[in-house]
Amino acid sequence: MRYIALEEAFSIPGIAEPMSGLASRETSFAQQWLRKLPDFTQYRIPEMDAAGIDIQVLSLTVPGLQADLDADTARGDARRANDYLAQTVAEHPTRFRGFAALPLQDPRAAVTELERCVTELGFCGALVNDHLGGRYLDEPLYEPLWEALESLAVPLYLHPGTPPADRWRVLTGHPELYGAMWSWAAEVSGHALRVVCGGVFDRHPSATLILGHMGEFLPFQRSRLDSRYATIHTDYRLQRPPSAYLGTNVVFTTSGVFSPAALTGAVLEVGADAIMFSVDYPYESSQEAVDGFERTTLSPGDREKIAHANAERILKI
Repeated sequence: MRYIALEEAFSIPGIAEPMSGLASRETSFAQQWLRKLPDFTQYRIPEMDAAGIDIQVLSLTVPGLQADLDADTARGDARRANDYLAQTVAEHPTRFRGFAALPLQDPRAAVTELERCVTELGFCGALVNDHLGGRYLDEPLYEPLWEALESLAVPLYLHPGTPPADRWRVLTGHPELYGAMWSWAAEVSGHALRVVCGGVFDRHPSATLILGHMGEFLPFQRSRLDSRYATIHTDYRLQRPPSAYLGTNVVFTTSGVFSPAALTGAVLEVGADAIMFSVDYPYESSQEAVDGFERTTLSPGDREKIAHANAERILKI
């Protein structure tokens, strides 16, 4: 089986240091992540080979460019990070592809950088880390970005990990709930629903948004979204039920969720054409991701789609 994994992180010194505060954590996991994030050959490719992963689509690790940076800094860091990634891909053209980091602090500059990364550097799309200081991608200032994504026919991966915009009291006294264990999925799924309910895909019907972690809860809420949307008044009414955008304009990866049952449920909800294999390297194990996938009882055709064919189609690999 050929495997393409597309939520796979790297770091670069001096740009949005990975996982704010990670360096001060003495856990074995934290130290392992710090060793692996900047590496491409000592750990990464051997782990890919051992697990049978053919290609990683690389992206700048959280918080990316979406910490509290001014626009000038973000523009410069985006270009430097993307040039660095392009050089890495050029050195290993059969093993790596790239998602662009975008300076959302300046939407026009983000469009320019996206166009450069796709047309000159050969990137597969872009990845951003949730909101920018409480600004969300359904807002009018990001319309040019959606126009560019649609024109270039590349996806945008919406990933969690930016500094939180709000203080959720439900997290008080339970720091374990903040981050990848729970709150990031809730934050990013809410952001994605803003994009859907804001009519972005009615205005840009061929645009594609990717969500990781088995869809950040959303595939399993489709019927609930439709039943509740039908009962409420909104200033803008969608052209389709909310569920209709999930699995078409919004597609999903398996990153960090290696349960065969969860994958089967997601396929039943949104279809095998809307799901792509991913690991979330180095924060998750490549071998565990592959092992979980290979325990599924999906048909051979669906397994091929999820393991590599959907990524080849959507990312043009």
